[in-house]
Amino acid sequence: MLTIYNTLSKTKEVFKPLEGNKVRMYVCGMTVYDFCHLGHGRSMVAFDLVTRWLRCSGYDLTYVRNITDIDDKIINRANENGESFDALTARMIDAMHEDERRLNILPPDQEPRATDHIAGMHAMIQTLIDKGYAYAPGNGDVYYRVGKFVGYGKLSRKKIEDLRIGARIEVDEAKQDPLDFVLWKGVKPGEPSWESPWGPGRPGWHIECSVMSTCCLGESFDIHGGGNDLEFPHHENEIAQSEAATGKQYANSWMHCGMIRINGEKMSKSLNNFFTIRDVLDKYHPEVVRYLLVSSHYRSSINYSEDSLREAKGALERFYHALRGLPRVEAKGGEAYVERFTMAMNDDFGTPEACAVLFDLVREINRLRESEPEVAAGLAGRLRELAGLLGVLQLDADDFLRAGAEGKVDAAEVEALIQARLQARADKNWAESDRIRDQITAMGVVLEDSKGATTWRLAD
Repeated sequence: MLTIYNTLSKTKEVFKPLEGNKVRMYVCGMTVYDFCHLGHGRSMVAFDLVTRWLRCSGYDLTYVRNITDIDDKIINRANENGESFDALTARMIDAMHEDERRLNILPPDQEPRATDHIAGMHAMIQTLIDKGYAYAPGNGDVYYRVGKFVGYGKLSRKKIEDLRIGARIEVDEAKQDPLDFVLWKGVKPGEPSWESPWGPGRPGWHIECSVMSTCCLGESFDIHGGGNDLEFPHHENEIAQSEAATGKQYANSWMHCGMIRINGEKMSKSLNNFFTIRDVLDKYHPEVVRYLLVSSHYRSSINYSEDSLREAKGALERFYHALRGLPRVEAKGGEAYVERFTMAMNDDFGTPEACAVLFDLVREINRLRESEPEVAAGLAGRLRELAGLLGVLQLDADDFLRAGAEGKVDAAEVEALIQARLQARADKNWAESDRIRDQITAMGVVLEDSKGATTWRLAD
């Protein structure tokens, strides 16, 4: 029985879809003005994990993750680059998809873009005006009237009276209340714009997600997700807009993943303390980065450091060493491990406990590989099967363990030296065998002798 921590209720709840076996999930995606940083990768991997487990559990999932392709940051960056906003976003979307593929992230079922839903935004904004939840002061802007929505703050547990303390209205704004937020922005010189009933302009950020989610999934759906930095104001404002417009509960469950932190601060472009996904992948194997992201619980923060990446690499090396030399066969045996893994994942996607099960399975494989190789091979298949639900351990063991060898060592030369050493050992020429081993070690290569075979990998 799957339980999910619902940010709205602040408790774990037994998950029950709104409609039979169908699950509809919307996740806030990227604002595509730059390359994705590792914090974005955290969110993408977290909800990829959720996607994999829901489908493995037999749910008929529709996964929607949007793209914000118009906002202030995009406009400013495009102007800095001397290019159109749509040329910039097209490049960044392609780069994002490349990063996803390298991290073994499954594509969402739908990936709506804000600029394709302008008409829907006009319709929702007009509905809010008609119901008295929004107003157009006549300057081209349209604002949401926060004080009219009775449930404002129910997600973040913030109170309107507390929010008003210290809030202020800018000189050039026509808000009736400092807490009111913009739904439609009147055009400014040099900015891209769309025609609207209130004059040319462009959408506010919050209205984009309300419209894209309800367009793709309906007025009420099962799961809304994103990073925990979006809980307020973005997701709070989405609830206010959507529920005021439709009169229905917007999302049944709210899931928020933790942030990547560096020296205790959130990784973000605004703080200039970020590493792009491609920066990190230049130094570390994609599966190492993914394992770092899935081995922590999705709601927890991850402290980014070279040490944490080395630990993730060491864990994967231990897994792959257990698989090395065993034939790829169908998963067999290990039912107790499957049961423990399933219990961990059904408890709000408990990946730390699930990874602990994988380590226990590795110990059992290593214990049996010499005495009962067929049993060990079946358990190795089980290890791949379970780890595959986390999106890791699907490569050939030698390919992973030798990753990065190209350009550093000549694989053919290493293999030839290994054969020469095996011959020296067969001839009981131990001095020559030791000399060859020393030569191989000097190349930065580690030899591993096991029954009937010698394998190699790059030294750490």
